[in-house]
Amino acid sequence: MAVLTPITEDDARSILAAYGLPELRAIEGISAGSVNSNFALTGGGQRVFLRIYEERDLAGAGRETAMIERLARAGVPTPAPLRRLDGGLVTTLRGKAAALFPWREGGMRCQAAVTPADTRKMGEALARVHLAGAPEKAETGRFGYEDLLGRLARIAESGDPQFSPMVPELRASLARTRAARDPGLPRGLTHGDLFRDNVLWDGQGNIAALLDFESACDETYAYDLMVTVLSWCVGDDLDARLAGAMREGYEAVRPLEERERRGLAAEGAFAALRFTITRITDYAMRTGATGPRMVKDWRRFRMRFGKLDALGAEGVCRLLGL
Repeated sequence: MAVLTPITEDDARSILAAYGLPELRAIEGISAGSVNSNFALTGGGQRVFLRIYEERDLAGAGRETAMIERLARAGVPTPAPLRRLDGGLVTTLRGKAAALFPWREGGMRCQAAVTPADTRKMGEALARVHLAGAPEKAETGRFGYEDLLGRLARIAESGDPQFSPMVPELRASLARTRAARDPGLPRGLTHGDLFRDNVLWDGQGNIAALLDFESACDETYAYDLMVTVLSWCVGDDLDARLAGAMREGYEAVRPLEERERRGLAAEGAFAALRFTITRITDYAMRTGATGPRMVKDWRRFRMRFGKLDALGAEGVCRLLGL
């Protein structure tokens, strides 16, 4: 299923007209993404990206698009949303919030193709997000400790024979990891989901665009760095070359404080548990017509948690070249 909210040619024409864009020539549903409905609209030789927000209302989409516009102006490599003829950033389509963005050409990296040069650039780009986002009043995230406990409760209540027996161990790991986190680490606006499918690369090996700020929220910068390390620097195992290059790239733009360095292991472990739990509830336990458009394997992040847990704080620092 390419999209959750289908649109007609008349829908596409109306939104293009609201932005003063050329007459519609083609609509293409985009299967990538797991939360929103995305389309490529072409008219008069110009291509734009249409996003229909499936989980945010007009106010929430307005806050997100305005934030992305400010980040783009501050130098973050992300396409700024287009403005309507009346100056607005968001419109209503099929009863839902929608926004248009300029189309960015580029390709995505498969894990086997990721190099230390790539991860260094990713570290630099992530640090720029953190610096540019410092003035932002970031929203509270949807994946905090209490949120994850709620998901574990739903898993337990489901009686699912595969997943409900895992709940006591996951709950204990989550509590232990939370207790190890330093609540005083520097924090602010974080991307929260900078996976390989949220980054476009140009033909010269440079980042063309950072995408999908749907999960952007107030979190620790060390947590966001470790989410990105776990997203880019793991094949069959944690890759020290890739992880060290990413940390070096990050620190070339925003040096880590000593307490952040000490806290990287706990932040990474919490991130690994977050994605283990959310991939169970959002993918593995959703099937049929209401299921996701793509499947993400929870076991890969449970493996990451086990690796980080075994390494401990000193081992994680060595992994990152510290």
